[in-house]
Amino acid sequence: MINCIAIDDEPLALVIIEELCKNIPEVKLMRTFTKLSAAKMYLNEFPVDLIFLDIQMPNQNGVNFYRNLEDETLAIFTTAYPNYAIQGFEVNALDYLLKPIDPLRFEEACMRAQTVLNRKKKEKENHLSVRSEYALVKILFEKISHIETMDDYLKIHLENAKPVITLMSLKTMLAKLPENMFCRVHRSFIISLDKIDSMKDSKISLGSVQIPIGGRFRKDIINHLNADKVLKESLKE
Repeated sequence: MINCIAIDDEPLALVIIEELCKNIPEVKLMRTFTKLSAAKMYLNEFPVDLIFLDIQMPNQNGVNFYRNLEDETLAIFTTAYPNYAIQGFEVNALDYLLKPIDPLRFEEACMRAQTVLNRKKKEKENHLSVRSEYALVKILFEKISHIETMDDYLKIHLENAKPVITLMSLKTMLAKLPENMFCRVHRSFIISLDKIDSMKDSKISLGSVQIPIGGRFRKDIINHLNADKVLKESLKE
């Protein structure tokens, strides 16, 4: 569920947003505000996931209001003025909707918000829970070296511990892992990015373990590691 508020100095615009939110089960509109000062007081006490925010408002620009928020609340700007789009994206707004708001674009923006929030939630978690040998096993992400498929099962290889076997597909497992920590590099393997020692030709070294890189996954691993100059150079070899 996405908890959100809407801020607009025009009451009719807020009524429209309320109606649009009612059509999306994943969105819960907590409150609406016509004044930024009242919205700020509410946010200080009740943080939300998302703000629908008008830009041109009395006394203060909506972009400046958002820029001065202390938390990482997502924002979707709603305005009748397309010339404000650049300002909106300068503060990393999630989306920019022009009035009158198209219902399909509104739903698309909300689904994008849900995707971002789900990703952030996974990144904040530090462990994975899986069923193995009739028990629920808690595995810290930092302990995972790599994961490989074994028919309908997965073998989760851990540092300094016995591997854990669980009934699950690699695709389902990947969806449970933080994108900034793990990457699928082969149809049969997921690896921990932190555990990579080197990359050469079509193989990744995780300590003494060699993991093959599948052709269609090569671009993904490069994208994950393109900030690391040493690894980028090794990819060119």
